Amino acid sequence: MPDPAYFLYHSIGQYPGKSQEMATALSDFSNIWGMTDDGQWPSVLGQRQEFLSLWRDLIDAPEDTMTSAENVTTALYSILGGLPVGQLRGKRVLIAADCFPSLHFLLNGLADRMGFTLHTVPIRDDAFWVHDDDLLEAWGKDVGLALLTFVTSTSSHRCDLQRLIAHGREMGSLIGVDLTQGIGIIPFSLNDFSADFVISTSLKWLCGTPGAGIIQMRKDLIHHVTPELRGWFSQDNPFSWALDAFDYAPDARRFDHGTPSVLACLGSIPALRWHAGQSDLLSHNRALTDLIIADADDAGLIIATPRGEAHRGGSIMVQLPYVADAQALVRQLRDRQIYVDCRGQILRLSPGAVTTAAHVSDLFQALKTLV
Repeated sequence: MPDPAYFLYHSIGQYPGKSQEMATALSDFSNIWGMTDDGQWPSVLGQRQEFLSLWRDLIDAPEDTMTSAENVTTALYSILGGLPVGQLRGKRVLIAADCFPSLHFLLNGLADRMGFTLHTVPIRDDAFWVHDDDLLEAWGKDVGLALLTFVTSTSSHRCDLQRLIAHGREMGSLIGVDLTQGIGIIPFSLNDFSADFVISTSLKWLCGTPGAGIIQMRKDLIHHVTPELRGWFSQDNPFSWALDAFDYAPDARRFDHGTPSVLACLGSIPALRWHAGQSDLLSHNRALTDLIIADADDAGLIIATPRGEAHRGGSIMVQLPYVADAQALVRQLRDRQIYVDCRGQILRLSPGAVTTAAHVSDLFQALKTLV
């Protein structure tokens, strides 16, 4: 039987039995939604609450501080569009150049209308990621918001959140963290990292579906935020339709707006349940990433990821020679049932639960032939 080598946990995570468990969950939804009675919404909203409960347990979030979002971009927009007047206007918004590009696109487009200056801290010419020191040097008291990337998608650099958040507190800035590329493989608890808000998705290391993101905000800040992206689900009682009586929910539900994407949440519940029962995902990943680093060194390839475990996520990025056709290489590896991807000349390798040491060996045997 074929034994595919899967290194794409930075994109879509897999676990044993995922296909069948997800099919069962989506089939259950179809059965509920197709019933000719009035029980659909009570049932699926209850399951959505299980999705949120699994997420709260994952990051130790207090009750009523989290809701779902379609993705990290809409999550960030919901927050930005509700901040008090004066939080951003006339100030800088700080972000690193190796952030998730979609968030930068959003911030760049909102800067003029919201009256802030977007300050993008660059990557040094001799580096693959933005250094924490450079971010700190750029972070002054005029920064209204700093958006930190827990683990980057292009180098797997893990920032020192303790140090950065502590500095942000001294500067009086609002601090947000994009957890997307680290959550599910690198432990994260709000008890350890006191961010003002976090945003993320259930894709990647959590092995969930697209459309199942989250917004979490500090409880004492929520009532100060009045999202302009609002709708019937932003209310305490979504079924209150009096046009002149809109009032925001007192908790994180105010970040909801129109009809929520319950299907994505329900489709991700099996993955979140599976993940909650695992205890060796990081140790398995570390064993495989150590093999990748050793094999890349043997092959004379440049590691584009921090070597120290405390400074990296679950991926190892490798710089291909400039003479190599990276896209052609990805296709050739796919023909051998070895699944990777690239960004420019950076080959991204993310081993997870279904990846084995034999797969790492197969990958580098192929690379020695093809590169």
